[in-house]
Amino acid sequence: MEEIKVMVADASHEKYVDIILKTIEEAAKVRGTGIAKRTHEYLATKMKEAKAVIALSGDKFAGFSYIETWGNKQYVTTSGLIVHPDFRGQGLAKRIKDMTFTLARTRWPHAKIFSLTSGAAVMAMNTQLGYQPVTFADLTDDEAFWRGCEGCINVDVLKRTGRKYCICTGMLYDPEEHLPVKLPQEVIDRINKIDKKDNH
Repeated sequence: MEEIKVMVADASHEKYVDIILKTIEEAAKVRGTGIAKRTHEYLATKMKEAKAVIALSGDKFAGFSYIETWGNKQYVTTSGLIVHPDFRGQGLAKRIKDMTFTLARTRWPHAKIFSLTSGAAVMAMNTQLGYQPVTFADLTDDEAFWRGCEGCINVDVLKRTGRKYCICTGMLYDPEEHLPVKLPQEVIDRINKIDKKDNH
């Protein structure tokens, strides 16, 4: 079996979009949960913008995930994590998750990274990366994000609870909490004033 390579996707990977969408749809049926439905064009754009990670074994599709930004780039999600059935059980999901997480942290170092998941394996990976379970109130209030839940079979739960709870667990990585020390608010305010003065 060929080595599986995990890489940031580009325009040359658009030929894999249809199998990615099919694999995501089939996995959602098996799990009995919804996944935000995405179009061919949407995923192709993510690839062109270097906001997607693909795993290939030679020229065979093995796995995928992509990044979305919300709330004026204050929040980032790594979404649509999928491993093709032929390549499961080899730790590939973790390799893809690690790559999308690194890509997100590199591109948006101050953004909070969050995840909504009902999968135990994803929860375990998120925990290893430093995510904490949170209430939905701690996540983005960007309506465009929450519209992604419309395609889920459990959306009635989300609506019934006024978007406070659902089947998924909200998990959040806050870069501020991973600093070795926390600066006092008055120091942060002082720095902001200095920065503002320097920008004028």
